[in-house]
Amino acid sequence: MSLWHALVDRWTVVPVGVALTLAAALINRFAPKSRKDLRRTAILYALYLAAFAIDRAFHRLGGAGLWGERLHFVTALIEAYTIVSLGGLVLFDVALPRIGVALVSITSDLAVGVAYIVATLGVIHGAGMDLGSVIATSAIVSGVLALSLQATLGNILGGVALQLDGSIHVGDWIQLDNGKSGKVKAIRWRHTVVETRDWDTIVVPNASLLASNITILGKREGAAYQHRMWVYFNVDFRYAPQQVIAIVNDALCAAPIDRVAAEPKPHCICLDFAKDGRDSFAYYAVRYWLTDLAVDDPTSSVIRSRIYAALKRAEIPLARASQTVFFTPDDETQEERRRIRHHEKRVKALGSIDLFKPLTDAEREILADRLRYAPFTAGETITKQGAVAHWLYVLVSGMVDIQARVAGESIHKTVASLRAPSFFGEAGLMTGEPRTADVIATSDVECYRLDKEAFQKVLEERPEMAREMSTTLASRRVELMAVRDGLDVESRQRRQKSEEERILARIQDFFGLT
Repeated sequence: MSLWHALVDRWTVVPVGVALTLAAALINRFAPKSRKDLRRTAILYALYLAAFAIDRAFHRLGGAGLWGERLHFVTALIEAYTIVSLGGLVLFDVALPRIGVALVSITSDLAVGVAYIVATLGVIHGAGMDLGSVIATSAIVSGVLALSLQATLGNILGGVALQLDGSIHVGDWIQLDNGKSGKVKAIRWRHTVVETRDWDTIVVPNASLLASNITILGKREGAAYQHRMWVYFNVDFRYAPQQVIAIVNDALCAAPIDRVAAEPKPHCICLDFAKDGRDSFAYYAVRYWLTDLAVDDPTSSVIRSRIYAALKRAEIPLARASQTVFFTPDDETQEERRRIRHHEKRVKALGSIDLFKPLTDAEREILADRLRYAPFTAGETITKQGAVAHWLYVLVSGMVDIQARVAGESIHKTVASLRAPSFFGEAGLMTGEPRTADVIATSDVECYRLDKEAFQKVLEERPEMAREMSTTLASRRVELMAVRDGLDVESRQRRQKSEEERILARIQDFFGLT
């Protein structure tokens, strides 16, 4: 009996079927993503089963001669392919990944392809054919195919090169020669699939990818995966660059921003002054490092909000176009109405706060003109625990969280949430004490800021008001202590009295009252 006859007779469908069943169980348990390859092997096995049944039936009916030889050959060939596919499936999709060896898909495809060729030559040799003539004929056919499929082969070789040298990996963000950028989703035999932020998919031939200069975004040896971004803005020459830079830097670093790297820190620079005398402003930019390249525009939008709010608090306007014409209308009543409207809004804000209930209407009118507008964006830190600042914030819209450091721990705990209308930072204004908690904006908020100098005159004229305010301040402070330190009712009552006396003394000392 020849070798190829012995091969068909020795390997039956039963052991191959059992092996396929075990492989399917392993794939479903350890590599569910490889079910597509499992289906391909199952199809091969089905073909082998059909060929095996036909071959056996033909043999039992007394079939022999040339057609019997051919049927045996086809059955042996399909059997060999089924075994190679099954072995590759178990080796590359289950065994190697389980021991931590990860191969690129093209490498495993090449190995299986070589195994198919070896199996084919083995079956041909077993059938008694001349391998020399078969190989010579195959070489001629391969040469003709290579000439006719140069572009396709170039792409295939490009895909092999990309995966073997590891220059580009699935998951990398790349920028193509045409300026398009996106995330590499797959490197296939003929092309590479790139998904853009615009929800589009670019299919790039591998040969073109190798022939182009490709920028891999956010990737540096030994560094975190992050990409530098720019946000531009302009401010006119009335404000010194060092002042603008300091204000913006403080706002950017006061609280973490989602998807912005902590190192290097985001920072502001002055790029240039007026160009050719055409502009009346300086050019500024914020540089930050983006950690999630898929969310670039929304993150830049948050940066712009921080910049705008910081400049607004400092009363520094963004630059206007140089061709803007400023004029004063003949009727100045409109400007007067605007001033009155803002003044009434400030008076109303003061009247809604318990701390200022002891003030008369006239006193609130005086303070209203001294309030400074101070907006903040969601996520910004408005005050920090331990900082010294002699002003109070009147919250007119939005919501903030009060976060204090827990005793004996380094973490901060949210002890209260304030919704407009409300106030915070009163200890800094009334006693000069350091801030006792962080105040974080949980939404976009509008505040007015009242400093010590504005309040000094009111207290000097009515020093008895200090005692009424000390009661309000002591009550708020004890509430904060109760949450932070877990005080019971009796302890809170004792602390309330002592805090009233302490705060009153601090107010009198801070404002120089007798």
